[in-house]
Amino acid sequence: MAIGRIYRNYIKNNMFMRILLIFTFIAILTIVILSYLMFSSLSQSIINKEVTNQRAAMESVSQYIDSRYESVENLARDMYRNETLFSNITFLMEHPYNEYVQHRMDQFTNESNAYATDVLQYFQNAMDENSDIRNIMLYSSERQYLSMFMPNKQFKQLSTNVANSFIPEVMAMESKGISAPNYWVRKAAGQWDRALYAVRIPINNKLLKNSGQFLVYLDSNKISKALATYKNSYKGSIVVLSAAGNVIFDSEGKYYGKKYPYVDISDSFFDDPHAGLTESGKDMYINKLISTEGGYVVIGAVPKNDIASSYAGTRQAIITISAICILFAILFPALFVANFAKRTNRIIRFTRKVKNGDLTARIDDPREDELGQISRSFNDMLDELNLYIERVYKAEIKQKQTELVALQARINPHFLYNTLEVIRMRAISQGAKDVGEMIYSLSVLFKSLVQQKKNYTLKDELEACRLYLELFRIRYKEKFSYTIHYDPALAGRAVMKLSLQPIIENYIIHGIQKERFDNHLSIQIREEDGILIAVIADNGKGIDPQRLKEIREELEKPEETGHMFGLRSVHSRLRFLYGSAYGIEIQSRPGEGTVIIVRYPSREGTDAEHA
Repeated sequence: MAIGRIYRNYIKNNMFMRILLIFTFIAILTIVILSYLMFSSLSQSIINKEVTNQRAAMESVSQYIDSRYESVENLARDMYRNETLFSNITFLMEHPYNEYVQHRMDQFTNESNAYATDVLQYFQNAMDENSDIRNIMLYSSERQYLSMFMPNKQFKQLSTNVANSFIPEVMAMESKGISAPNYWVRKAAGQWDRALYAVRIPINNKLLKNSGQFLVYLDSNKISKALATYKNSYKGSIVVLSAAGNVIFDSEGKYYGKKYPYVDISDSFFDDPHAGLTESGKDMYINKLISTEGGYVVIGAVPKNDIASSYAGTRQAIITISAICILFAILFPALFVANFAKRTNRIIRFTRKVKNGDLTARIDDPREDELGQISRSFNDMLDELNLYIERVYKAEIKQKQTELVALQARINPHFLYNTLEVIRMRAISQGAKDVGEMIYSLSVLFKSLVQQKKNYTLKDELEACRLYLELFRIRYKEKFSYTIHYDPALAGRAVMKLSLQPIIENYIIHGIQKERFDNHLSIQIREEDGILIAVIADNGKGIDPQRLKEIREELEKPEETGHMFGLRSVHSRLRFLYGSAYGIEIQSRPGEGTVIIVRYPSREGTDAEHA
């Protein structure tokens, strides 16, 4: 209510205030939009820069892992190239270690360089040359032996048959590529370091039939060397996930052995391998780099707050500049408009003096702009007006008043009825029967409205509604129809005059659809528990839920606002005459029509309102 009072007192009738508010709104909106677009462009540029830096670091990690994967493949390739070495590897895979030792002793006397073909020495050399390697394992699919090579010439061999181990099933299920170490293999090797990743390569015999697996565990912490050159140039963390979603590298070391929370890996390998920035949740920017050959995904996660801190200074600068621009955009127009408002108010004060009879008032404004010209024109007009009043106007006013009184005395309702009847007969004689019917309905309707009746009944109100609807039935011909149903026993019930007709008029104005041929309005009257209920239903446009809520609130407002005069008039008069249990209720759905329910007290026609 306070806002409404401020609007009526300071804005509604103040043109300059409205101009100032409109200009201020446009200026502020323009500055805000431009500032927002500028900030969005700059912030997006910073985001792209940070993401690009992180992607470069991710590519370095991917290249490092690929190089380790390639070195393991080369190690496997070298095994095949040395026929004696490969034969020894095959023998170790399929026999107990003591038999392998005997086998090597049988070979020793025939070799010039025994260590060149010794399996243990070969893999020990590989681990010495490549510090990333933590374990090397050979698994025989046929014999189910697992041979494990560890640093410092440590070696262990286990029999892993299905009766006492899950390792055969694990080896059968997992395929070539990079993955996280399996729990059962870790347990067999006694290797519980979480920062590891595994490279698995199948081993085939001379007949190219798979004879086992070559498994290498590598140190995940060594991957950090690939990030050394990017240490200060990227934000967030970088994580490498296997195809199963296991963390095989984490630059922050938080997710080893856990589920990575920001990315569902299940669909990643079907994405574009060069996919760029995506958003996950509300707090992170996620960047993905997929290696289909190695079977892993490199994930870059940057907290939005970290990137936001990069452009916080830019945001503050834009806000400050925008605030200064808004201040000047308001201040200068306000001073300019205030000057014009002051001069305009002076003109208004003088016109009010003239209105109150002071024809000697004059405006002193020597400037040559529009307001100055208006002031001089106003002064000239007063001079001419004084002369005209003295010579002509007083006499003409008296003559016009006399003529007006005479004319008003001749006008009465009978004159209007007779005139309408003449027009109706003329229309019928010209063949315009529908026009004649409309004039007849209008004449009878007008007569019923101006006629003063002691008892105004439901029958009278429904007849007024029928006459009104008949006008529009004729007007819209086949496009509109109506029905009125009520118990004749209710015809004598007292109702308030013009309690249904404004509702029907509201439908004709807002609800009827001229392009349709099935517009219909029904009026039904019934009595329930001493209450007379009128239901007006249509199949018109219906009312939007938000608008319906506004209408219902408007009906219940204690003060008149000038909106919905017809409906509010009916509702307010019913409430005033009969109490809060009576009035109108509105139900509507867009596209289905509107139902308005009017409630009166059920009384005989003795005390209805006549006005």
